[in-house]
Amino acid sequence: MKKFFAAITLCAVSFCFAAGLQVSAAKDDAVPQKMLSHNIYFSLAEPTPENKQRLVDACNKYLAPHPGVDYFASGVLCEEQKNIFNDRDYDVALVMTFKDRKALGVYARTPEHQKFIAETTALLKKVRIFDADVSRVAVPDDK
Repeated sequence: MKKFFAAITLCAVSFCFAAGLQVSAAKDDAVPQKMLSHNIYFSLAEPTPENKQRLVDACNKYLAPHPGVDYFASGVLCEEQKNIFNDRDYDVALVMTFKDRKALGVYARTPEHQKFIAETTALLKKVRIFDADVSRVAVPDDK
């Protein structure tokens, strides 16, 4: 029952998210588009090293190679970072930057994204998504 609820919830969130992006992108056409940072933090039902690796592998397999993706990275919680400001309520992180909101909307409806949801839903306890409009800022090279 838990897995069924999690699957339905993930599908509903994905559908609403994609639909909402279409509306917001249409309203913002006159405004120059910023890049969109799309960060997802997954908590696993059973956070074993094998399940963590399985989720990272699925992220890399299904979610990395998409048009409009400017940056992609996935990995596990950094155990060494334990200061009072670190949120440690997740097991696997997915960090993506899209060239614009429209690219994220297209990505959310791809067959690969749907395969990812189908393959990983049973592993998950909680999913948190953080989206932000961001701008690239030039930084000096470290020397």
